[in-house]
Amino acid sequence: MNRFQNSVPLEIIWNDMDNYTIKKPLLLAPMAEISHRALRELIASFGGCDEYYTEMISAGALVGNGPFESYYTDGGPCPGRVVYQLAGADGGQLAAAAAILDRKEKAGIDINMGCSAPAIARTGAGVRWMASPDRAGEMIRRVRREVKGRLSVKLRTGMEDDPEYLIRFCRRLESEGVERIALHPRTAKEKFKRRPRWEYVGLLRGALGIPVVGNGDVNSPEELVRRAAGDNDGVMIGRLAVRAPWIFAQVRRSAPALPERVNLEETALRFLELLARYQPREFLLSRARRFFAYFCDNLLWGTYVKNRLAREQELSAMARLLSAYFREHPDQRELPVPGVSPGPA
Repeated sequence: MNRFQNSVPLEIIWNDMDNYTIKKPLLLAPMAEISHRALRELIASFGGCDEYYTEMISAGALVGNGPFESYYTDGGPCPGRVVYQLAGADGGQLAAAAAILDRKEKAGIDINMGCSAPAIARTGAGVRWMASPDRAGEMIRRVRREVKGRLSVKLRTGMEDDPEYLIRFCRRLESEGVERIALHPRTAKEKFKRRPRWEYVGLLRGALGIPVVGNGDVNSPEELVRRAAGDNDGVMIGRLAVRAPWIFAQVRRSAPALPERVNLEETALRFLELLARYQPREFLLSRARRFFAYFCDNLLWGTYVKNRLAREQELSAMARLLSAYFREHPDQRELPVPGVSPGPA
């Protein structure tokens, strides 16, 4: 298989320090309670990104016609760029759920082998798939039979820090039909305080014949540009895309409408409106709180605002609180969005 299949060109071209073009895919990471349609709509309003991974969808709930699955599988506003991520511990359920999603317009279907949250891992889902290449390989074989489009896997380095095991494991996935790997290069036990081993992305890329995307601690525009210049087939962005939904357009310089200054108040209120439009009432508060946990880092008194928002019980109250904050601090209403100097790779 051609390693560039199903992908835009994978090189980054430097013209000079202030004029560059990134041609690698830039992807929105799957994040629980965050990577839903409202966030995609907000990012798209600033110019969008190449692909949007959904938050993980429970295979069992999807097969069982759970009451909220239509929200998890809403591919708007650009279904052709959405990657539906499935999570589960049962290979049969994952295959059946993949068959349902394969009928939708999409960029691909992804299997979650990276979530290390105890509630997920103790069921045998998420990163626990990485404990057994045979178990994982058999599951992928079943899913592959149901998926006509691109099939990918997002994973960690494994249960332990063992790059040779990681390579063997991913070669098994490739042999069963996986067409792309997204690697978050931390082990199952490591949290965000441990530096991700981005060198493992390049190591894995050199060992496989399929594209390998890197993910982890891309926390500034300059870091995103540096990572895009590295040994990988694309860069996946998580928390930074929540804090700065304009980040993709900022580093790509592909959205002429992107202003030199972003109005933070308008952006925050627009998100609340999108959330109310595209998510069920039962989800509104949790998803608003998760969004503002990152977005408020743009504010001088962001921690204070986060804490106040977390106590509110209605989106309308959150909107009033935000508007009151910007009336008190009008100098924080707009945020400069400068061009990005790449610096050393």
